[in-house]
Parts: sequence; structure tokens; C-alpha cells
Amino acid sequence: MELTQMTVNGLLAELGSGDGYLYLPGDIDPQEFTDLLDTLLLDGGVVDPAVDDSKGAALLHLFEGRAVTIRAWAYGSQWVGTGTARGDEGSERAVFAVTHREVPDAPALSPDEDVDWVDQLTRITGWTYPAERPDVDWAGLEARLGSRLPSDYKRMVETFGEGAFDAFLSLHQEPWIHLKDDGLLAWAGTEHEDQYCWRLDGDDPDRWPVVVRSFDGDDTTFGCRTAEFVCRILTDPHHPYTMARYFDTHWFMNYATSE
Repeated sequence: MELTQMTVNGLLAELGSGDGYLYLPGDIDPQEFTDLLDTLLLDGGVVDPAVDDSKGAALLHLFEGRAVTIRAWAYGSQWVGTGTARGDEGSERAVFAVTHREVPDAPALSPDEDVDWVDQLTRITGWTYPAERPDVDWAGLEARLGSRLPSDYKRMVETFGEGAFDAFLSLHQEPWIHLKDDGLLAWAGTEHEDQYCWRLDGDDPDRWPVVVRSFDGDDTTFGCRTAEFVCRILTDPHHPYTMARYFDTHWFMNYATSE
């Protein structure tokens, strides 16, 4: 069987929206199929019976003790996994499995200035992984940029690492300076070529407003900080840049785990 995106789409369609698994044809190499999913799906990680359902262990329950090695990916409101399990005859076979992914309900977002918006963002996305970039040299980066950076942005990068919210809003690991002549630093971008920026107003980066520069050069300013802006576009269906109209659950796609 040729392994392509169509292969994966066909298997997902065959399993439907419920919980289930399939034994794959004998000519499929389990490692080759795992590598394919690693390039097509989202957060990767090997799971075992010691981890909880927030890490994909629910896939193991489908096999009732017959799983040998299962790798799981967060895929919206599903866990998708592949690896090997023992068949009825006891031999080890390649498998593909899908089960429901529990994602915490989005918390009520308060205008209170004391809200920890990075913490809210981890809850909204169901992010439970350890910090992806805990040792970033912010001092060196800020020296090169000639400016300090917003503290919540730095926490977002440290927490999530390189990737995209809802596989759409890509978080820059270093601000892009190509708009600096316009007084802007870009901290994220979308596949629609919108740039999410800060306007460099004043010496306190934690007070810089978020500015969205559209692909055609129009600017829209929002009087909030970085993490709050992301929380609101994920959850508020009335926000002008909402993603809540398109996704019922939210996640972060970490690029490093898919290489």
C-alpha cells in the first residue's frame, strides 16, 4: 500500500468519529507509517500505560493489554495513534487507532488585569507538555534587537516552543523586524499572510498594544497584551480575527515534535 495523505484520510474516514482501531495490511511497515503520521499530524509522543489520558493513553485502552508500542498525536478533539499490537493469534501487527481527546472547556475570560493569560492559554489548548524552550537566551536576543520584549510573549515561547495555535497562527520564536521602520515587531503570522505585531509605544514592552497588519497592509490595533489577544481570538466568536468559528476545541501544533 502506498503511504500518502490520502491513505491517512481514508483510514480516518473508515474509523469515523467514534473510538476504534484497525489492523493495517501486512505490507505496511509500522515505522514507515509512524514516520508518515509524524509529518502529517500534530503533537507527537510515545505513550505508555503510566501516562494519563491527557497524553493519549486512552488509545491503549482500545487494545485491552495487547498494545506493544503506540505513538499518539493530538488531532483536534481526537487522539490518533499508530504502532503495533498483538492480534488474536498473538503475532505483532501494525495498527491505526482513534479515540476521543478530552480538552478542558475554555475558561471564562475576565477583563481583570490580574488574569494570567499564559496560564489561560495552556488551559484553552489542553497543553500539558513540559516547557519546550526553557533555556532561551532572552538577554542576548533583546541585546540584538535593541529592546526588551513583552514578558508574556517570552513565557509563551518558553511554554509552547515552535509551532502554531490551531495549526493556523504560527508563533515566531524571535520577533520579525521587517516592519520595524513602521514601528512594529511581528511576533506571529497566519497562513493568510496576516502579521500579528506589537506597536513599539514607549519603553515598557508589557504595555505595547497588539497590531494586526493584514496581507494588504491595513493595520488594526487592539489594546491588550499578547497572550490575552491569542486567548480571545481562540474563544470569542465575535472577535474580528476569531478562530472560534472554525474550531470547537483548540490545540497547539509543535513543529519540533513532528520533524
